[in-house]
Amino acid sequence: MYNEKFWLSLEKLVKESEIVIDRPKGSRHPRLKEIVYEVDYGYLKGTSSGDGEGIDLWLGSDKDKKLDAIMCTVDLDKKDTEIKLLIGCTEREKEKIYTFHNQLDFIGGILVRRWDK
Repeated sequence: MYNEKFWLSLEKLVKESEIVIDRPKGSRHPRLKEIVYEVDYGYLKGTSSGDGEGIDLWLGSDKDKKLDAIMCTVDLDKKDTEIKLLIGCTEREKEKIYTFHNQLDFIGGILVRRWDK
């Protein structure tokens, strides 16, 4: 079911937190060197997610920087799940992010769009 309060709460976290990009577009994954980030990847400083680190995010090239999607991911190696915020991502960038999270057998993800009801 669609829940606008959920999206507004995420927007509030983004607005009140500093975005840190620790894996810029073109960089390689720290453990899986064959994987390249095609969109800037980082986290919200001062927040916490299921892995105890800051809430992960993808920061796209769209100028309005709208939060209109999330990735829900599962990592069987780490035995965890997370959500990753997609901020200012074009449709092409969303496709790249979806592919990124589904390219290995032990990691999977679904893209949830804000207007899904």
